[in-house]
Amino acid sequence: MSEVSGERSGVGRDQGGQASTVPKTSALGMKIEDLSAYYGSFKAVTNVSLEIQPNRVTALIGPSGCGKSTFIRCLNRMHEVIPTAYAEGCVKLGDQDIYAKDTDPVTIRRRIGMVFQKPNPFSKSIYENVAWGARINGYKGDMDELVERSLKRAALWDEVKDKLKKSGLDLSGGQQQRLVIARTLAVEPEVILMDEPASALDPVSTQKIEDTMQELKERYTVVIVTHNMQQAARISDYTGFFYIENMGDPGRLWEFDETTKIFSSPSRKETEDYVTGRFG
Repeated sequence: MSEVSGERSGVGRDQGGQASTVPKTSALGMKIEDLSAYYGSFKAVTNVSLEIQPNRVTALIGPSGCGKSTFIRCLNRMHEVIPTAYAEGCVKLGDQDIYAKDTDPVTIRRRIGMVFQKPNPFSKSIYENVAWGARINGYKGDMDELVERSLKRAALWDEVKDKLKKSGLDLSGGQQQRLVIARTLAVEPEVILMDEPASALDPVSTQKIEDTMQELKERYTVVIVTHNMQQAARISDYTGFFYIENMGDPGRLWEFDETTKIFSSPSRKETEDYVTGRFG
C-alpha cells in the first residue's frame, strides 16, 4: 500500500483553524467566484470562477504574464503580502470564505500550503526543516514520527534518513524541493499549492516531484502552475488555461475542464493553439 494512503493524522485543523485530533480521510476542495487581483491600480487577474476538486491535481497553464502565479497566491492569501496588492471576490475552502473579515490569514496559510519555484529550505538541519512548522504551531505528538512520515510522503526519507542532522542546504536542488514539500506536509494542510515546482530541476528530479504529486493527491488537494505542457498532461486531473487577449489587459481564465478534454478537444482555439505549441 502507498505510504500516503489511509487516514491522515498529525497537526490536523478544524474549520476554525484550531488543532484537531480527528483523523481525516480526504482533503477539502475550493470554490472560487469572481476573483480579481490587483497590484495597486493595476488589475492583474479578472473575474476568475472555478471549482478545485478535492484529492485531485489541478494544473494552471498559459503564457507568461497572464496571471497564473498571481491567481494561485490569492488562494492562500499570499498575494496580499506584497505591498499595495489585494484581491476581490470569494474564495472558499470547504464552506469557509478565506477572505471573510473574521478569517485569520496566517491560519489560512497553514491550511493551504505553498511550494515555490525556487527551493527555499532553512539554514537548519534536515530534521529541523521539517519539524519547524509543526513546532511553532504547537504540535505535541511524536516529532520523530512526524518528521519521518512527512519525509516519506515527500519521497525523500530513503535518501536522507541517515543524515537528518546535516544541513538542508547541502541537498541537491531536487532534494531541497522535496524537503520543502515535506516541511509543508508536516503541518497537515488541506491544500498544497505549487508554483512551477520543477522548472529549475533536472529531468530525474522533475520525475520524482511528479511522482510525489501523484502520491499526494490521495491525501491532499493539489494545485500546480506549470509552463510544461507535457507535465500538465501527465500529472493533472483538471486544467485551467489563463490567457490575455490584448496587451495590457488583465489575465482571464479562458477555459477550464478535465485535462483529457483540454488536451484532446478544447473548446477554444486559443487553448488549442497553446497546448499544441502554436504560441506561448
